[in-house]
Amino acid sequence: MKIALLQMNLMVGDIAGNRKKITEYVREAAARGADLCVTSELAICGYPPRDLLLQEDFVERCLDEIHAMAQDLAGAPPVLVGTPSLRQANTGKPLSNSVALCRGGKIEALFHKSLLPNYDVFDERRYFEPSPRQDRFECAGRRVGVTVCEDIWNDPDFWPHPMYAEDPIKAFEAKSVDCLVNLSASPFSMRKQIFRQNMVASLARKYETPIVFANQVGGNDDLVFDGRSFAVSADGGIIDRAPGFKESILLVAPEAPANPKIPTDDLGREAEAWKALCLGLADYTAKCGFSSVLLGLSGGIDSSLTAAIAVEALGPENVLGVLMPSPYTSEASVDDALALANNLGMRTATLPIEPLMHDFDATLEPALGEYKSHLTRENIQARIRGNLLMAISNDRRAMLLATGNKSELSVGYCTIYGDMNGGFAVLSDVPKTLVFRLSEWLNEFRGREIIPGNVLTKAPSAELAPNQKDQDSLPPYEQLDRILERYVELRQSVETIAAHGAVEGYDRATVERVARLVKISEFKRRQAAPGIKITDRAFGTGWRMPLAARW
Repeated sequence: MKIALLQMNLMVGDIAGNRKKITEYVREAAARGADLCVTSELAICGYPPRDLLLQEDFVERCLDEIHAMAQDLAGAPPVLVGTPSLRQANTGKPLSNSVALCRGGKIEALFHKSLLPNYDVFDERRYFEPSPRQDRFECAGRRVGVTVCEDIWNDPDFWPHPMYAEDPIKAFEAKSVDCLVNLSASPFSMRKQIFRQNMVASLARKYETPIVFANQVGGNDDLVFDGRSFAVSADGGIIDRAPGFKESILLVAPEAPANPKIPTDDLGREAEAWKALCLGLADYTAKCGFSSVLLGLSGGIDSSLTAAIAVEALGPENVLGVLMPSPYTSEASVDDALALANNLGMRTATLPIEPLMHDFDATLEPALGEYKSHLTRENIQARIRGNLLMAISNDRRAMLLATGNKSELSVGYCTIYGDMNGGFAVLSDVPKTLVFRLSEWLNEFRGREIIPGNVLTKAPSAELAPNQKDQDSLPPYEQLDRILERYVELRQSVETIAAHGAVEGYDRATVERVARLVKISEFKRRQAAPGIKITDRAFGTGWRMPLAARW
């Protein structure tokens, strides 16, 4: 039996458009000899649909489109299509996260998801009721078990602390299936694909059953789906894997032996982060109806990497870099910004802000006097720049990119209504140390200088005051990022983190200070532009901290 895994970039809410794409992919797979086609989870509406599921006719339209598609594909191989469905029950949630088996011109059966994740970015118990049943069907003389995403993520022999009492896969042991299929919408985070493969391989070996894993690809809001659909043999070896971060049809025979020559070049930390950031920006821009972007170019590492990602994602002709030098901006920073733009082939505009700074001083003098605080003066500069960028964005209908990184956003080292302005924050889940590593990797990967060498070696600075350096008010980024990783991503306590300080180079007072900065900066993050999740815990839909609280 040949199974086609349809790895598609789907538009959330575009039910008719998604149906058309699925139909096209099924026909192509049929021409290549597929006996069965498998989409990703909730493919007909795109994942995650979130509160679109609560709209009055949304689920009915999904099912109507699948009925019509089944009729159009009456002569094609059977298709498993992810869809929401309506439950016939008087208690519980009204919806199921389901899979429609389309065969012979109709929806032959509906299978339902058992385990509903309700952590991090997932909120499925808000919408769906879990199913206690696990189902199979026959195709090409094989018995195929159907699972949906989380259903395969709870093996008690793999996980030290399983999240659910139920283990849906165990039910298939008694049903003696020849193959398990899994329709997934598994978001990207760095190194997650290796973990996925190890987990699925462990499950296949345990039940001596091949497993095929069909994953969504593309960016939807703050999430990127990396695709990399794959199949594992009954002994846990990888049979084949689809490419990462692009659409594909992967045709696999579950009974085939493992292939030891599967390429691994897309699994490196920097390489996959780069691809995720570029895809996330390209899709967010296009799906929100923009064709061009702009950003402030300071000559620093963050704006340089943001510009490089934007040019890769959208093309240099669709990216504008705006230089806004102040009296504190060094000549070297201007030179670095222009060199970067030249390396990328992108356009620039230069708008000096010193006259506007004087105007602000004069206008504010009746209220604040002649001598304003250093922080006020610095914030005024950032907000002047933010206003200029938003004016260009409004006039050119180009999306403004915020350039701040995760380290800054964590501790509030950014100006609300200033450098935080923008429609999308590309680096908001990229720690500063990773910003440097990605920039160095990019130059090596391209085999030439993209990010100017001076940008990589000079001390980071906002250049809002004379001789200012980030490290004047923050711990060294190597220490800061390690503390933040433990505090934000690993959720460790101050006591636990401080215990590691002797080895990692920081003291308890530094840990306490960083933790305090994270807490008091929550109001800024609540108003920040959305970004792209690439770590295990980002300041996006999976971060739900209170504002008026002590924690």
